[in-house]
Amino acid sequence: MNKLKIYFVTIVLGFFMSMASNAALASSEIKIGVMQPLSGLYAGPGRSGLDGFLLALKGYANNSHQNSIDVITLDTEAKPARAPELATSLLIQHNADFIFGPAHSGVAMGMIKVLRGKDTVMVIPNAGAAAATGSLCAPNIFRTSFSSWQPSYPMGKVALDKGYKDVYLISWNYGMGRESLEAFEESFEAGGGNVVKKVLIPFPSTNFQPYISDIAAQDPDAVFVFFAGGGATKFVKDYDAMGLRGKIPLLGSGFLTEGTLEAQGEAAEGVLTTLHYAEQLDVPKNLEFRETFHAEYGHYPDIYAVQGYDAGQAIINTINLLNGDVSDKQAVIDTMEKLTINSPRGDFTFSRAHNPIQNIYLREVKDGVNVVKSLAAEALEDPARGCQL
Repeated sequence: MNKLKIYFVTIVLGFFMSMASNAALASSEIKIGVMQPLSGLYAGPGRSGLDGFLLALKGYANNSHQNSIDVITLDTEAKPARAPELATSLLIQHNADFIFGPAHSGVAMGMIKVLRGKDTVMVIPNAGAAAATGSLCAPNIFRTSFSSWQPSYPMGKVALDKGYKDVYLISWNYGMGRESLEAFEESFEAGGGNVVKKVLIPFPSTNFQPYISDIAAQDPDAVFVFFAGGGATKFVKDYDAMGLRGKIPLLGSGFLTEGTLEAQGEAAEGVLTTLHYAEQLDVPKNLEFRETFHAEYGHYPDIYAVQGYDAGQAIINTINLLNGDVSDKQAVIDTMEKLTINSPRGDFTFSRAHNPIQNIYLREVKDGVNVVKSLAAEALEDPARGCQL
């Protein structure tokens, strides 16, 4: 019996169009809605997360339950304005037991407004907005990735341990950027460090030269940044081109060099970052996962695939512990929040706010690879400020 069915659903002018017949949809016992960006700017992380998720779900075919799983996939295009409509369709029209997504924090906020406290379980595989497991936390909302606070907070102590007393901060002026700088600032200043200057530039501007010139003029002990994707590539290359690499150490949240190293090339050598994963992490589950993923998709996984895979593990482990019966949503929540996830990043559990309690690793770029230098923070729990669970 085929226990995993995947449907790609397109929303057109409020009508729902599916490759599956109504009869097929009706016959399913467990429905999982997916809201990921599969086109547009965030398609790469969206597709990668979905691939990891589906790989985890493949194992469900080997269980002894007599039910099946329907996966109903919607493309968010990383457009926050579409999030309420798409989330409502999965909740009301499709009666999804679980909803997986999204990659983009703006979309996550739109989804949470619809799904918070409802009769479905939302599992976030990437979006790091602090509010998701902070002020907007809810019993039915889980996250298998990170809060914006987690990767950046440990770098404050790293900087102090290296003797950096005066640090320059810079990022884009949007949620993830502001929250990342604030997290670094919190730990750095608590240990006696001094923030020379904090600069927030318009998103998604990549006109970095004036700011790098200002860094050179300020001559701090180090620079801490949050940039990702194409912006991260441009900043690192400009920093090198303007002669600062090797003179003023460059530190960042791990997304500075995650998925960008090939494009950054020699300019990234020596950059230090903190993150909850590294491709060469010496964890048995990581070695197994990477080879399984490569065999399935023909390339090796990134952090987005790991987070998607772990979201799939959380859902499948919960279903199996409940013997395939997810009709009691409180039982689903109670079961999921007690899980220990055997992750490629290392085992993690969920905090009271349902965010991962996880290790954060200090990484240095050497020969084009993020090499793990040490454990920057062990079993780090986000403070979940504002959460009333």
